[in-house]
Amino acid sequence: MTERTIIRFENVTKQYDDDQPVLDNVSFEMERGKFYTLLGPSGCGKTTILRLIAGLIAPSEGKIVINNKLVNEVPANKRQVNTVFQDYALFPHLNVFENVAFGLRIKKMKNEEVSKKVSEALRFVNLVGYENREIKEMSGGQRQRVAIARAIVNEPEVLLLDEPLSALDLKLRTEMQYELRELQRRLGITFIFVTHDQEEALAMSDEIFVINNGKIQQRGTPTDIYDEPINRFVANFIGESNIIQGKMIKDFLVEFDGKQFDCVDQGFNDNEPVEVVIRPEDLEITVEDQGKLKVRVDSVLFRGVHYEICCYDENENEWIVHTTKKVKVGEEIGLYFDPEAIHVMRIGETEEEFDKRLESYDEVSHGN
Repeated sequence: MTERTIIRFENVTKQYDDDQPVLDNVSFEMERGKFYTLLGPSGCGKTTILRLIAGLIAPSEGKIVINNKLVNEVPANKRQVNTVFQDYALFPHLNVFENVAFGLRIKKMKNEEVSKKVSEALRFVNLVGYENREIKEMSGGQRQRVAIARAIVNEPEVLLLDEPLSALDLKLRTEMQYELRELQRRLGITFIFVTHDQEEALAMSDEIFVINNGKIQQRGTPTDIYDEPINRFVANFIGESNIIQGKMIKDFLVEFDGKQFDCVDQGFNDNEPVEVVIRPEDLEITVEDQGKLKVRVDSVLFRGVHYEICCYDENENEWIVHTTKKVKVGEEIGLYFDPEAIHVMRIGETEEEFDKRLESYDEVSHGN
């Protein structure tokens, strides 16, 4: 734990009755002033983490610490945390100003102070001049900004956002991604954002927690998560992947598709069965005899900025390629890739096991 740590989960489990835990023995730390995204499929436990931080539910086991204070029994209204819900939960009978001012009114703050704080919050979300507008007259993006203004006017140390962009159309959703990221930078507070949209997570986050079946599969920067997935679930869930069974011959040499290839991975056992990931954009189309793999084109789809090509090698392994080059269905082509494009994964490895393996390898390699 560091001075910058604002939230800490210690072996937290959430279970309802005798059902399988929604959250299973989860531990992590979050720092001040970062944009975190909890990413995973429906029912994986990401919203449960949000609700535990907010104080809307209590853990079955473990400790939740906010600002060095154990908050397991602290009610939601006593935490320096505010939540923006998926449906925004705005009051339709109140105008924009009064929606934002609602929490301040509950605190019986003086009118002059209320006006000052509401004006500042609306300025942050670019809604100056909308104070008297009715909620029903606002667009989806404007309503979201009202909900955010209502949350930040209380000066929380942590802002929780539960899939707030899911109801917006694609263009507005993209615009709001940039706005939210810029808002977080200006405010300098911790944002914790829940989504099941991989592109959204990659575009907005300082750190991503990939969650499945109540456990954190992997956490890291968007680049770490995308380029170095720990296991098959993460590789498949973040972007598109070509995943093939292989064997780690030795450090920096892996075998798959009946051939051996140089790679940059190490720390595995010799001849250990592994899974190999190559991203579609890392495969380069070339003439058949210059490729590391020889494949037959099965289908070609135009995706706007690139072609998505599905092809099969001589062992009938499927390969997806993203390229600006156009090829014909049925054509025999070569696929070339650099050693850095190959990512080797230990089968079924968890993040904890991955970290321990790296620590053990470092100790051996440094002679400790």
